[in-house]
Amino acid sequence: MGSLDGLVAIVTGAGRGLGRAHALYLAQEGASVVVNDPGVGGDGSGGSDAAPAEDVVAEIKAAGGNAVANLDSCADWSAAERLVRQAVDTFGKLDILVNNAGILRDRMSFKMSENEWDAVINVHLKGHFAPSRFAAEYWRGKAKSGDGTVYGRIINTSSESGYFGMAGQVNYATAKAGIVGMTMTMARELEKIGVTVNAIAPRARTRMTTSTFTGYPGVQEGTFDNRAPETISPVVAWLASPQAGHISAKVFACYAGELDLQTPIELEVNISTGERAWTVEVLSARSEELFKNGRTPGVAPMRSGIGGN
Repeated sequence: MGSLDGLVAIVTGAGRGLGRAHALYLAQEGASVVVNDPGVGGDGSGGSDAAPAEDVVAEIKAAGGNAVANLDSCADWSAAERLVRQAVDTFGKLDILVNNAGILRDRMSFKMSENEWDAVINVHLKGHFAPSRFAAEYWRGKAKSGDGTVYGRIINTSSESGYFGMAGQVNYATAKAGIVGMTMTMARELEKIGVTVNAIAPRARTRMTTSTFTGYPGVQEGTFDNRAPETISPVVAWLASPQAGHISAKVFACYAGELDLQTPIELEVNISTGERAWTVEVLSARSEELFKNGRTPGVAPMRSGIGGN
């Protein structure tokens, strides 16, 4: 008996890396899985390659699970609708949506092209929203036709880069920060019908992180790889399970056996003028009050080893 027996999941970007690990683990836990991946390169270039998605489907079936491939781009509005419909038509319903697909086109902000901006925002941000939109419509329709509640789980993939920043990744960081806002908003919109929406910020070794971060934590032969994508997937399965039905609008940074419940934006320090408005002079005189207790103005240090899909 698995924690996801009888449930149906979609995993986007599931042909490689984190998505592949998620699809295999969800299937191991008993879910039937739609493996979505158009098979493009890590920067979104190249023609469609069916092999990554179909290979994952073959692995799942060889292990006794149920899976089907989907080769569409999740950032295509009509294709996202078809993706949700495929899950329902193939397996009879949809219970879980894992939004994982992403690409990188890194460039410093003062050199970034419009295409580099648009492509990353499109795949990450629209590629998260489009499947979520049609999954939400499906669940809302089921709730209206039944007792008002349904089983629904959305697990999004953000990144600590979205709130710490990463030089050369303004497009990626902006998309990942937007995914947090999407998570919070859709969680509020869907809570009344029983659908939870959460996000993970994984630190994992994938073709995206190893091609981006110089000196990304390596692994020595014969030692435990604490950045292996497979270490992230149990967190995804837990958030998709009945045991996490009370958890929504949360962001979890995770790797290996570590899990951080994070508040990306929170009140850190408050100062008050006691008047109706500030003046530049008063702010200048009192600004150091904002940076007491070890806080310093300027750019905060970045955590090492951050990463994502």
